[in-house]
Amino acid sequence: MATTSRSLYRTLCLRSFSTNTKPTHHNSHQQNHQYTEPNSFIGCWEAPKDPKEAEAKLAQLRRDYAKQVKEVRKEYIKEVELMRLDKLRKDEARKEALRLQNEERKRLKVEAAKVRAQQREVAEQEFRQTLLKERAEKLENWKMKEKLKKEMKKDEKELLRRKSSMWIDEQELEKKILEAIVDTTPL
Repeated sequence: MATTSRSLYRTLCLRSFSTNTKPTHHNSHQQNHQYTEPNSFIGCWEAPKDPKEAEAKLAQLRRDYAKQVKEVRKEYIKEVELMRLDKLRKDEARKEALRLQNEERKRLKVEAAKVRAQQREVAEQEFRQTLLKERAEKLENWKMKEKLKKEMKKDEKELLRRKSSMWIDEQELEKKILEAIVDTTPL
């Protein structure tokens, strides 16, 4: 018994919390619905004395009712067709808006790709310039080193040439060797 009263209490609480003050589509439709005026057939029958006359009157009522139903159906078909055309127009407008959004997105994507390509091209150009600059510096450095090597060789040759002018002739060389031997030998 306690479980059923708890579940009942829970259900009541949920219902009280689930009620919504703002109208839903269904509630809104009920509030905005326009009712047709009362039908003239209701309460219009007065029984005639003659059964043939009653039958003729009833047949006339049926024909009139059939005409009115036919008119109501025509109006309903027109309304349904108008609603279908309106929905179709809205769908077309939505599709057109989506198409325009897609075109805009594609255009922006293409522009972004162009910008990235330009940035990449600028970066590649800067890289090429840096490489060319480094190569030029390396070439300049290599030329300087080669020039220094040539100068050093030239200096060495010049020094060798100067020293060679101080060289001793062959005859004096023998004398010098003998002197050096005599000086170095112990007595």
